[in-house]
Formats: sequence, C-alpha cells, structure tokens
Amino acid sequence: MTRILGIDPGLQKAGWGIVEQRGSQLTHVAHGIIKPPQKEEMGVRLAFLFKEICAVIAQYAPQEAAVEEVFLNKNPGSTLKLGMARGVCMLAPSHQGLSVAEYSANKIKKAVVGVGHADKNQMEMMVGVLLPGCGAQADAADALGVAICHGHLRQINTMDIKDDCKTEGYSRYS
Repeated sequence: MTRILGIDPGLQKAGWGIVEQRGSQLTHVAHGIIKPPQKEEMGVRLAFLFKEICAVIAQYAPQEAAVEEVFLNKNPGSTLKLGMARGVCMLAPSHQGLSVAEYSANKIKKAVVGVGHADKNQMEMMVGVLLPGCGAQADAADALGVAICHGHLRQINTMDIKDDCKTEGYSRYS
C-alpha cells in the first residue's frame, strides 16, 4: 500500500488530495484547499503554504507526492508568482523526505479523463467516478487528479523498471 499526496499549486487556493494505492486500486483518503492570506506579503503567504502542506503530510503520512507543472500564463508576473507557489509545493514534501513527481496538466487530464484537454468539469466528474463518494470540487479535485495520475503512472514505471531489470539480468526488483 502506498499513500500519495497530490498538489495543485496556487497562491490564492492550493488544492491537496491523498489517495491510497493497493495494486491498481485507488482509494480516497482526504482532500482540502489551502488558502494563504491574500493581504499579506509574498513571503508570509509562501510560508503559510509551506506550513499547511507540512501539516497535511504530518496528519496523513503519505509516502510519495506529485505536483502539477506550471503552465505559461499571458501575464509573466502571475506566472512567476505561481512558480514560487509551485516551488513551495515541491519543497514541503521534499523537506519531509518524500519523493516528488511532476506532471503536466495535459498528462494529468489524459490519465484521469482520457483526454489531454479536458475541462475542469470533466476532471471533477471523473475524479468522482474514480474515487466514489469523495465529493471533491475545483482545486481539491484537481489535486486528487494529480495523485490519481501519479498512481497510474508510477505503477506503469515500476513495471517497466522490473521488466528492464529482468531482461538485463538484474535481481534488485525480482
């Protein structure tokens, strides 16, 4: 069993979601949204985000984390700020000893919905189908989508590594 933390970075709202993976089965554990104080200076907002993600990790004890990559925005200032939030969202789990994977929005949507350009409603609906009863919406559903994507792809990558090792005569993964 592996517990996975998915994070949808943001400075206004950062979604997080935790799933457990047993074989190919994914189960919802928890989800939520972190809302840094908007009227504070950037350093305070980033520190708040860091502390809250660390608190989620302490409470739910995931073994791995995954974060959505930043897409380029028309406003370079907004993209830079989102990049800072994303950096904190990667730093917090890494600081707690977790490996942190990164996935593009298209890869996440393709893994969850089957279409790389799915909209938020499609993501939210499919997260509900894949994790019945979770009730996650918006940023939290996106974060659970990140965790689902990682769960699917880590399993494929692990199988590929095992197959490569057997082919080449390694026994580490046997």
